Amino acid sequence: MPEEATGKTGVPSDTRQKPERPRDELGRPLPWDTPTRLHLPNFDAMSTEENDRAARKFLVDRNFFGAHEAWETAWKQSKGTGDEELFKGLSQLGAGYVHLLRGNAHGATTLLRRAASRVGRYPTGTLGIDTGALAERLEEDARGVEDGAIVPGPEAAFKPLAV
Repeated sequence: MPEEATGKTGVPSDTRQKPERPRDELGRPLPWDTPTRLHLPNFDAMSTEENDRAARKFLVDRNFFGAHEAWETAWKQSKGTGDEELFKGLSQLGAGYVHLLRGNAHGATTLLRRAASRVGRYPTGTLGIDTGALAERLEEDARGVEDGAIVPGPEAAFKPLAV
């Protein structure tokens, strides 16, 4: 067996990395020749704690795609620690609000409910989060989308989140 596989199934290296796709403010891919409008840090170079702090800052700034990406990285980094499902739920929280702002009601309600389910399994105070209140809030926003109180789209009106 060769020391390192080559071809499409080979190990990524500096010369085999996919180029970063340009994205708009909501994380949607743009044509390759378009300048990116979404600038995010290298989450892989950050610790789990740094990713969590970055995600919370993105959340305050309503940059839900950034929050999703930071918490998704924290989720992958925390496998085997017991916090992985919480970070996965927080990542889904970010993705749910991304779908809401993109106008995708089904994606928003599905991901907000998945997030609520995961976050709600953790005791209040885990990572300093009132998990019960956050889970309730996520369910409330999912219901709001379903009953028309929250209209999906870039201007979707909902009260700010706190994590």
